[in-house]
Amino acid sequence: MSDEADKGQQQAEAPEVPKSKQHRKDKPWDNDSIDHWKIEEFKKGEMVAPLLEESSFATLFPKYREKYLREVWPIVTAKLKEFGLDCTLDLFEGSMSVKTTRKTWDPYAIVKARDLIKLLSRGVPVQQANRIMEDEMNCDIIKIGGMVRNKERFVKRRQRLVGPNGSTLKAIELLTNCYILVQGNTVSVMGTFKGLKMVRRIVEDCMKNIHPVYHIKALMIKRELAKDPKLVNENWDRFLPKFKKKNVQTKTKKPAQKPKKEKEEERSPFPPAQQPRKEDIAMETGEYYVKESEKKRQKMEEKLKKQREKIAAKKSEQEKEYVAPKEEKQYFAAKGSDGAAAASSSSSSTGLSAAENLKAKLKQQSQEYQANKRKRADMSGADDYIVSNKSKKRKTE
Repeated sequence: MSDEADKGQQQAEAPEVPKSKQHRKDKPWDNDSIDHWKIEEFKKGEMVAPLLEESSFATLFPKYREKYLREVWPIVTAKLKEFGLDCTLDLFEGSMSVKTTRKTWDPYAIVKARDLIKLLSRGVPVQQANRIMEDEMNCDIIKIGGMVRNKERFVKRRQRLVGPNGSTLKAIELLTNCYILVQGNTVSVMGTFKGLKMVRRIVEDCMKNIHPVYHIKALMIKRELAKDPKLVNENWDRFLPKFKKKNVQTKTKKPAQKPKKEKEEERSPFPPAQQPRKEDIAMETGEYYVKESEKKRQKMEEKLKKQREKIAAKKSEQEKEYVAPKEEKQYFAAKGSDGAAAASSSSSSTGLSAAENLKAKLKQQSQEYQANKRKRADMSGADDYIVSNKSKKRKTE
């Protein structure tokens, strides 16, 4: 009886185990001291047989990288030779390629070599790019070219990611333990998977107009909280800053004023009256009973009438060009005899028109001419008489 009581007491004290795990036994690897996420190093000689098929990858590089790649290509070849890989640099096509050989002892090395030539084509220095061949090192190339449509806005946000003298980029590198290179329309990142995830989030948010300094503040607080063993397994949301989104408008838009409604008319419960058809309107005016030939004749008459009006208007506009402009009154001051001076003064005083002034001037000139002619005739009369008498005497002799 005592043994049964002890067993019952032990069962009562033991925690309840779910039915799915009643027959589960403890495993030797179920230990907190073992890191299940640790990547074990793959050493030479662990792969017994060589690879059955040849794998290869190729990538293009821009023209400005050709000179640098030609200089550092022996370093790349030596690095890949350690893993039994072969690489070629084609300057004619502008491409780099890597492939496996019979001496390749790491099956995943070809994937790492592919990332290596990608980083070299994106502007990463060869000393930094060679680190991608390490087991714990990974890379991510973030394409930011299509995230922002406006070119000027894209350049500003990309510069915001770099910061003044590269200070923002350096802070992100220190907090995420990653290498970051902003080049053209891409951002090349090298580091652990955890760091790559954080950097991608920061870059994408920066292109969405969220400043990187907010993420930097949160990462600094997380770094300090991770050092405290009491807070390692707790939720850190209460410690992290919460920033409110502010939409700052550059131009103040005036609120649209709603039109003032007049006094609402009383709505009747009955539907509105049916609108008349076109045929009904034509019957009321009498057009419905007019023949087609008569309708065509009326339309033709209206058309001709409009044409005549247009022609008349056009003709009147053309005739305006030939209308003589109004002449200003001109006053002539005549010079000569007293009578002419009196006539001119009287004409100026009365304000004759230009034509009358001209007529008076011509009349005056003709009178002067006749007076001068008479004077010449009187002067030459005596001489003619003397000459005529002399000629008569000669004839009689």
